[in-house]
Amino acid sequence: MNRRDAVCSLAVFAELLASAARADAQSQTPPSTPQAPRPPVFKHDLPNLTMDDWEVTVSHVDYPPGRVGAPHKHAGFVLAYVLEGSVVAKITGQGEDKVYNVGQMFYEQPGATHEVSKNASQTQPAKLLAMIFAKKGATLTTPVQG
Repeated sequence: MNRRDAVCSLAVFAELLASAARADAQSQTPPSTPQAPRPPVFKHDLPNLTMDDWEVTVSHVDYPPGRVGAPHKHAGFVLAYVLEGSVVAKITGQGEDKVYNVGQMFYEQPGATHEVSKNASQTQPAKLLAMIFAKKGATLTTPVQG
C-alpha cells in the first residue's frame, strides 16, 4: 500500500462515516429542510513515510463500563473513531488526558505510547473503531511496562 492508497482509503472511510451520518440526519429532518455542508470530522497531518508493504487493520475496541486499558504502543500509526460512549485517551506528545465522544477521532503517531485508554463512564459502554496502519506482519499492539 502506498501513501496515495492509504489517503484514498481514509477518504473513502471518512465519506462512508459522513454518508451514514447524513442518512441518519435526513431520516430525522423533514425533506424540505436544506442541509448545510458539514465540516470534516477530523484532519491531521500524516507521517512522511513510504507505505510499500503496509496494510490497514480496522478493529472494534469495546470498553465495558469502567474499563481501563494498560499502556501500550502500536506498530505504525493509528486513527481511532468513537462509535459509542466516551473514551479517555492520552498519547505521548499530545498533552494531557482528553475525552473523545461519539463522532470524534484521535491520532496516534508512530512510536507513541497510548498512556491512558479508558472508558469515561462507570455505567455506560463505549466503543472505538481503530484503524492501524502498519507493515504487513507487524505485531499491532505491544504492552508497555512501567
